[in-house]
Formats: sequence, structure tokens, C-alpha cells
Amino acid sequence: MQIPVPLVTVGLLTLSNIFMTFAWYGHLRYKGAALPLVILTSWGIAFFEYLLQVPANRIGYGYFSAAELKTIQEVISLSVFMLFSTFWLHESLRWNHILGFALIVLAAWVIFKEW
Repeated sequence: MQIPVPLVTVGLLTLSNIFMTFAWYGHLRYKGAALPLVILTSWGIAFFEYLLQVPANRIGYGYFSAAELKTIQEVISLSVFMLFSTFWLHESLRWNHILGFALIVLAAWVIFKEW
């Protein structure tokens, strides 16, 4: 049984965004860590992000346009970031954050809408 392209693409992009969010922002929880160590650790985490992101785009391209792939990635990225900032960084999501993210989702709808 073959897994549908949209499911594979979104699944891989979701996993890649989890890795990238930790690579970019995970160190903020450890402000006392030396910057060179943080940079090397982030690069190491980002390697795994690329192992997922590149195949996701390669598999998804053709079924989705490049603009659609980027839009999917951005919506996933914001969704992952909302959870990450809440549960890892213990930051509260404020109404303006949620409204801003909702407007980005609206923009994604505009991109995917057949006009």
C-alpha cells in the first residue's frame, strides 16, 4: 500500500519543523550555555531537519507547487512553534499571537484557493 503524497509530505515537513524549531530556539532555555556549544549543537540538530525536509519537498513537488510547499511549511512551522513556545519555553500565547498566526493561515487559504 502506497502512502498518499500529501500525507508523506506533510508528515515529513512536520517532523523536520520539530527538529528545526529545537535547533533554532531550543537553546533559549539554556542561556548559560556557551555560544560555540549552542551553535554546534544547533547545527547537529539541523542536520536531521534537512534529512526530513529535503525528501519532503522532493516528494511533494509536482503534486504541490513550490509556493504551496512553502506555504505548507510555514503553517506547520507556526503550529509547531506555538506548541514549542508554550511547552518548552513556558511562554504564554497572547491573543495577538494567535490572531497573527490565524492571518497567516488565511493567507495560506488564499494561496491554495482555486481562483
